[in-house]
Amino acid sequence: MSQNPVPPNAPALPAPAAANATRSPVASADLPDGPLIDAVRLQEAIALFARERDWDQFHSPKNLAMALTAEVGELVELFQWLSEDASHRVAHDPATARRVRDEIADVLVYLVRLAAVLDVDLDEAVRSKLAANALKYPADRARGNAKKYTGL
Repeated sequence: MSQNPVPPNAPALPAPAAANATRSPVASADLPDGPLIDAVRLQEAIALFARERDWDQFHSPKNLAMALTAEVGELVELFQWLSEDASHRVAHDPATARRVRDEIADVLVYLVRLAAVLDVDLDEAVRSKLAANALKYPADRARGNAKKYTGL
């Protein structure tokens, strides 16, 4: 992967200021310097874990996408039939908190592994998608609106 490590003094992602909240599309100048996502160390740890178990042979893009889908299903299951209010508390409820964190971690691991196997630069992909979404959903038309971009 072609991602650079985050410098130790990299600024945290700032909360959107009121002036920036109305600007669209997202230009590279609107995003903080440095990587938004730096998954290199995580990719290396996951690759080592798989290699030590001789699992690379099973980590085809198809298999990883299917495993990712299964893990997303397990995460969704934790929210099934909950009210909106209850869904906000699920990660803090002692009965479900550990399971929520575990399923989110499983989703992340499979997503990062899939990106690595496909040689997708996650930082570039996210930056590109944010820019594309800013064009599809201009803040002045999309604010407070859940409609798809074709209905704005």
